[in-house]
Amino acid sequence: MFEISADYSFAAGHALRGYKGKCENVHGHNYRIQVIVAGEKLDSTGLLMDFVDLRGAIKGVAERLDHRFLNDLAPFDTLNPSAENLAQYFCEQLQGPIGANGLRVSQVTVWETDVTSATYRP
Repeated sequence: MFEISADYSFAAGHALRGYKGKCENVHGHNYRIQVIVAGEKLDSTGLLMDFVDLRGAIKGVAERLDHRFLNDLAPFDTLNPSAENLAQYFCEQLQGPIGANGLRVSQVTVWETDVTSATYRP
């Protein structure tokens, strides 16, 4: 099994519904997303997937959220925009394009700060 990873950053605001504390108020983060892709076979050039293509796929999802208020965007207009839910969202959004190459998203980690993160593994 081979794995590769790529990181991407974006900024967005959110508010956690039903949370009792500061995070129920509108605030923002400079999010960092790390996506790990797994597969059994390398291509003819010895790559599992080109890092440029992986970063491009992550960027495509992140650009929909960048500098936006997450609570206004589906699915976060009903689903709480927690780091955990963001990690699952990125995984689900990327699985289609990445799975088309016979690969799979094995893990997504979302950092809200330098020292706090949430990870989703399908």
